[in-house]
Amino acid sequence: MVYVVATAVIVGVLVYRAYDTAASLNDRELSLRASDLGQSVSLDSAGTPRLQLPPKLAAAYQAAAELDVYAVRAADGRIIAASPASFGERVAEWPTPTDDPTYFRLTSLGNRPEPYYGLALAVDSAAGPLSIFVARAAGADALVHSLLYEFVLDAAWIVPVVMALTVAIAIFAIRSGLGPVRQVSQTAMAIAPSATSVRLPEAGLPSEITPLVTAVNRALDRLEQGFAVQRQFTANAAHQLRTPLAIITAALDGMESGEELTKLKADVARMNRLVEQLLRVARLDAIALDLSATVDLNEIAASVVAVMAPWAITQQRTLAFIGSEAPVEVRGSGLAIEDAIRNLVENAVAHSPSGEEVVVSVSRDQKVRVCDRGPGIAGEDRERIFERFWRGGAAIGGGAGLGLAIVRDIMTAHGGAVSVEGNPDGGAIFTLSFAQASSLPREA
Repeated sequence: MVYVVATAVIVGVLVYRAYDTAASLNDRELSLRASDLGQSVSLDSAGTPRLQLPPKLAAAYQAAAELDVYAVRAADGRIIAASPASFGERVAEWPTPTDDPTYFRLTSLGNRPEPYYGLALAVDSAAGPLSIFVARAAGADALVHSLLYEFVLDAAWIVPVVMALTVAIAIFAIRSGLGPVRQVSQTAMAIAPSATSVRLPEAGLPSEITPLVTAVNRALDRLEQGFAVQRQFTANAAHQLRTPLAIITAALDGMESGEELTKLKADVARMNRLVEQLLRVARLDAIALDLSATVDLNEIAASVVAVMAPWAITQQRTLAFIGSEAPVEVRGSGLAIEDAIRNLVENAVAHSPSGEEVVVSVSRDQKVRVCDRGPGIAGEDRERIFERFWRGGAAIGGGAGLGLAIVRDIMTAHGGAVSVEGNPDGGAIFTLSFAQASSLPREA
């Protein structure tokens, strides 16, 4: 847009200057003619001023007698020469001009109705000071104006064509030159905490962009190192905590029962769960899941329910399983999917009222649903509950806010998704949606 506006302004200035120059040339020509007329006046043998035009100038005035007019007036007001005589009669009473040209306009002259443009000038000559008046009919410079008109018409269609071609070439050149930058942008979009090893390509970039991309890659190297240190610390801390917690658990099991002991056991159980979740998070962040196997969701979900049913009973809840009539196969990691379902079941049991039932179901559309009768999830919290360490304002059971985050990470690795919606009977329904086995890439 700046280029188009600038070009339009330049063309406008050029046309204006062309017409202004044409007018200046016309004024310059009239001034030269006045000077030539003054130089052609001399005194005859009787001392009378007389105009004697050179042959070329006389021929020029004779050829355009009706277009170019002039009058030469002596200092005493007497007209020395005029062409035509009517022009001399008109200027006889005009004021004496100065050394600077004075411009005038005649609406008509004689039988010609068209206007005349001219100037009056005081000139020194051999016959003394003279007043010279020269004028030209408006149609005398028709050729110049015709040329200018043709120029404007040509510019009116040539300039837009040239601008369009220039803009098209510029757009093509810029887009071609910035093509590698777009590829870098697409690569940058793939960078995430789970893909910190991705680096921006530096080959084929404009020289002005290469230092920036290099600096970004070095920053990504430092970030990857920071992530690695953080993940290693989490894994090491969780691993180191397992042994003392196991010792504490064993010691508590050997003590006599009591209210304080029950509280201690509950606290240690929560700590054990937190440590296990931290280890799962560390494994998910550090090691890519093997998704090459084909697993049956029916079998995995039934196994989880069978293993966790006794625990649910101790929590005064029950578990139910509704499987699909046929196997529901997906490609992925059986252990990771088992972890995801187990986390959902633990969450559902923790939030369900005493005596209620948690239902795990598998459908043929590659979905696993866990339904509870708890308080449900508020609409504004249904996205945030999958964030790490987010517990909301009504956390139950002293969880650390990692279970649902682990579920989301597992489903993301499988190309699927986890969602939550309200249960018509009260509570919430968590759904694991898997991609079909045929839609995932197979490893060689």
